[in-house]
Amino acid sequence: MKLFSSVSTLLLWLSLGMAHAQIKTPAASPAATAVQSIGLANVTVEYSRPSLKGRKLFGTPLAPYGQVWRTGANKVPNLILSQEMTLEGQKVPAGTYGLFTIPTETEWTIILSKNPNQWGAYDYKQTDDLLRFKVKAEKTAKTEEYFTIEFTDFTPNSAKIAIRWENLQAKFSISHDPDAQIMAEIQQKLNAPTVTEGTYSDAANYYYDTNRDLNKAYEWANKVVEKEKEYWTYYLRGKIAAKIGKCDVAIADAQKGLELAKKTNDGAYILNHTNVLKACGK
Repeated sequence: MKLFSSVSTLLLWLSLGMAHAQIKTPAASPAATAVQSIGLANVTVEYSRPSLKGRKLFGTPLAPYGQVWRTGANKVPNLILSQEMTLEGQKVPAGTYGLFTIPTETEWTIILSKNPNQWGAYDYKQTDDLLRFKVKAEKTAKTEEYFTIEFTDFTPNSAKIAIRWENLQAKFSISHDPDAQIMAEIQQKLNAPTVTEGTYSDAANYYYDTNRDLNKAYEWANKVVEKEKEYWTYYLRGKIAAKIGKCDVAIADAQKGLELAKKTNDGAYILNHTNVLKACGK
């Protein structure tokens, strides 16, 4: 019994010693996250970043042409959408998806899988596909040592997701149209028991930017200027007035706003009011 106890103790100490002897080193394919706001939605890509390390990649067993590829290393990249969005013209509900690809020299097939929890493409099933589409493959100007997924080609409501490694890249579009959401919020806040100047200002600006009912936008801008006579409120009403041909109001607002903006040396609004005057021929 005593011998058994001593052996057990020795084995315990040996196992503890081996655990403590493990040395942490940097991951060969470190985890990475790319996050971007598009429209009123948030997009997140979680992936791993392997490096070439002198290897040839595409068209080899590491990333064979014409076959489903894990797209990087380790776990398949996850594409996370906070709201319904549009990928290459196709609606995709909010959720988390696995991102697979089928690369060739001239085009890539992008695959969005309903099963994001996969290590590599070993258990990939086409029946899990939510959608597939093809995009052009492009040669890169320089060799990309580290596998990269990033957002490019921005507009307020759209971007492209670029997948790049070695000397090839593929891009696909992603967008979110927030118009219905914004219009619903405008109506909700305008119908509230009390409406703030901020709501009137935001609504007027949005109607102006989207070329909606500019007479209604002008009414809201009037309410803002009645409460706040600042160079930014004069600009709000002045730009709308100029667009609907009320140049008498636009010129008066621009002159008042320009004077106030010059006192605070606000270059952006000095230019804004000057442009309103130019729009009315001054």
